[in-house]
Amino acid sequence: MPKEEVTDLLRFLYEFSPGVREKAIWLREFVWDLYPQANELIYDNYNALAFGWSPTEKLGQTFCSVAAYRGGNQNVHFGFYWGSEIADPQNLLLGNGSQYRYVLVNNLDDFPKDYMTALIEQAWENSLAKVKNPKDIVHGKTITKMISPKKREAKAKK
Repeated sequence: MPKEEVTDLLRFLYEFSPGVREKAIWLREFVWDLYPQANELIYDNYNALAFGWSPTEKLGQTFCSVAAYRGGNQNVHFGFYWGSEIADPQNLLLGNGSQYRYVLVNNLDDFPKDYMTALIEQAWENSLAKVKNPKDIVHGKTITKMISPKKREAKAKK
């Protein structure tokens, strides 16, 4: 089961504070419990660890994601890759770009689970509509797509 495949993710999360790790793992379980048929795509970039879910193995069809940012504040975002295309009647989503929208996760007790569940459902449907070839749909994989060599080199020099 992909939800249990945590080796890479835990290795990438190790450098973050315990609070960031707790938020990231909780958000991961939240999404996996709702969409066990989705695929988790992990990107360990130089400035953030991001992981999201897609009905395919393609980033462009990601419907929601978690990003833990490196640096002093170590912010955690719960976002929507195509967030500009889903309805947000409570205007909780941040971002003004042409695509990505997110909420800043400061405290898990304040995370609007029911509202986010409704937004995730919209995002899932939107993502499925973007799949051109039904053969691209695969189920239940965890895939590490990228490990940034820049981040690894920078860490090794410390």
